Amino acid sequence: MLQKENILIVDDDINILELIQRHLHSLGYHTYKAVSVKEAVAILRDTDIDLLITDLKMPEVDGFQLIQFVSEHYPNMPKLVVTGYPSIQDALSAIKSGAVDYLVKPFTKEELKQGVLKSLSTRSKRKKSTESVDTKRYNEIIGESQLIKNVLQIIDRVKDNKATIFISGESGTGKELVARSIHYNGKFSRAPFIAVNCGGIPENLLESELFGYVKGAFTGANEDRDGFFQAAEGGTIFLDEIGNAPLSVQTRLLRVLQEKEVMKVGERKTEKIDVRVIAATNSDLKDMIAKETFREDLFYRLTVVEINVPPLRERKEDIPLLADKFLFKYGNEYKDRYVTLDSDAQALLQRYDWPGNIRELENVIQRAVIMCDRTIGVKDLPETLKYQIDFPDSDLLSLKEMEKIYIQKVLEATNNNQTKAAEILNIDRKTLRGKIKE
Repeated sequence: MLQKENILIVDDDINILELIQRHLHSLGYHTYKAVSVKEAVAILRDTDIDLLITDLKMPEVDGFQLIQFVSEHYPNMPKLVVTGYPSIQDALSAIKSGAVDYLVKPFTKEELKQGVLKSLSTRSKRKKSTESVDTKRYNEIIGESQLIKNVLQIIDRVKDNKATIFISGESGTGKELVARSIHYNGKFSRAPFIAVNCGGIPENLLESELFGYVKGAFTGANEDRDGFFQAAEGGTIFLDEIGNAPLSVQTRLLRVLQEKEVMKVGERKTEKIDVRVIAATNSDLKDMIAKETFREDLFYRLTVVEINVPPLRERKEDIPLLADKFLFKYGNEYKDRYVTLDSDAQALLQRYDWPGNIRELENVIQRAVIMCDRTIGVKDLPETLKYQIDFPDSDLLSLKEMEKIYIQKVLEATNNNQTKAAEILNIDRKTLRGKIKE
């Protein structure tokens, strides 16, 4: 009978893969195998893996980078290294990267067994020590900043009840990821999650799409049809851009929240529903209330629990983690290997304010991966990142004062590399040195 543990084996040598697989099957474990890091990442994202066994020396992306990826994205997963090229340096590097044990090829079935048992024994210890919400990974939410930890703490408190939740935040901050994390990490995760973009459906159709309609309710209604609320029965409906809902729909939503029932368009009787409502917007609903374009009573019904997703500029310490995720994703997709950032590019990402938030960061990394060879440099990043200047809000500055601010910004972005700074400024180094002296 198979054990409950799933073990992923990664090695570019097919013979070694099959040998380890046979040994593990005879010991009662269920196995998955991959001949490259790219295949391994795909399995990790789709499967609940309890232990990673990986070779170190592999073409393109090596085992060290896979260990680092797993340590960052699956911190509770133990790693067991097997290699045919033993060295003290490799062993130390593997252990430092997060591996539990280190086996040298060829090894016996008994040595493999003991290595697996030792590695799996650390899994339960790690799980207990990392049980706090601060280190949990909720779906695709990535970050170690206190602002993100605060968001995760609220998610952890609300995921198992059906209180109405309101998520605010700028476009691109990940509001839908927060909603999905609440649903899929809670006890109602087996029920449907229905996401509706209220701004993406024409106003005259939104009402019937949300609540359904009966035959003959309007031209084209040739049959009875359930709406999104009925489809979400027992689970969660996520109403994104709720500020775009017309007042007629807002009135119906208020009834849903108050009475826990819906009425189809063209129907006279109501039907009870059991649905958790999560709403989100990047609009200022209080301003809309003042302008009488959003119902105040609906606002208070929606905001039983509020979650504000912070903009990326307020949690810049999370940029390296997010960038690494996108580097790995698009490096494997476009280059079949791990792509890195040089120090100047990293500094530029940290300096930029990211008005488009995480969505903009992902797009920038995706483009840079396509444009670069193996390492992303400043030249591979868009011009908007290179030339961002933070203008003071007070009095307008003189041209000379603005030039000083701009030169300082460019020097900061290039880590005071005057050659690179002069190239960006389109002046020679002698001229730049003179301006710095001034």
